[in-house]
Amino acid sequence: MSADPTQVLAFETDCHIFDGCGFPAPGLHSFLFKPLWGDADSNVYFNKTMLLALLGSIIIVGFFWAAFRKPKVVPGKVQMVAEAGYDFIRRGVVYETIGKKEGEKYVPLVVSLFFFIWMMNLWSIIPVAQFPVTSIISYPLVLAVIVYILWVSLTFKRHGFVGFFKNVTGYDKSLGAVLPLAMTIEFFSNLLVRPFTHAVRLFANMFAGHTLLLLFTIASWYLLNGIGIAYAGVSFIMTIVMTAFELFIQALQAYVFVLLTCTYIQGALAEHH
Repeated sequence: MSADPTQVLAFETDCHIFDGCGFPAPGLHSFLFKPLWGDADSNVYFNKTMLLALLGSIIIVGFFWAAFRKPKVVPGKVQMVAEAGYDFIRRGVVYETIGKKEGEKYVPLVVSLFFFIWMMNLWSIIPVAQFPVTSIISYPLVLAVIVYILWVSLTFKRHGFVGFFKNVTGYDKSLGAVLPLAMTIEFFSNLLVRPFTHAVRLFANMFAGHTLLLLFTIASWYLLNGIGIAYAGVSFIMTIVMTAFELFIQALQAYVFVLLTCTYIQGALAEHH
């Protein structure tokens, strides 16, 4: 097996069952990459995940620019697809959660978040890339912090300090004696746990999905020897099934992230008494 801990698959091409080498199971080493530029020890470097994030951003911007740079009354194929995606998020997520009047100004942000996250997830099944950027916790965390800052600032702007305090603590005097305990739980839940869970939900799903894809992909190659060929076929079928399932999960996780974003914005704008 390879001694280099930064190889994604971490297995040699001549390693098969019955050859005297153990199964090269995927692990944390599968999510580490050598710098393409710079030095990892100095924390100034550029690696594969950064490249994929940059390329993904360019692809999304390029797609919408191509679709809307010269919009037509009768849209072409690219414009039609872009309009369908934009309208789905605007009406199906933003309007349904925040409302048309309040939500219109947040549509560009939510649409950008959805398509960026979806593209970062899709890298997992694209040949050569084959890695979901969002399986690195720093990327979902930054996005969650952006949403968190927006939520806090909107709450302050709409309700002032007292209103913000009531909002984040779930103040309700009808709770009586349990009010202090309820307010404490709500305070820590909203200000500390919320951004963490918002990021981890996306990260954990993509991390687990990529690990499973690696597991079946490596197993298909590892079992390709002697009688193990029959099992390799089953593993390969599971790889295809998991890839199809990942396609669904990738879109779903992008949808869930922006749905929660809209829920937080709606909560910031809602009146609390």
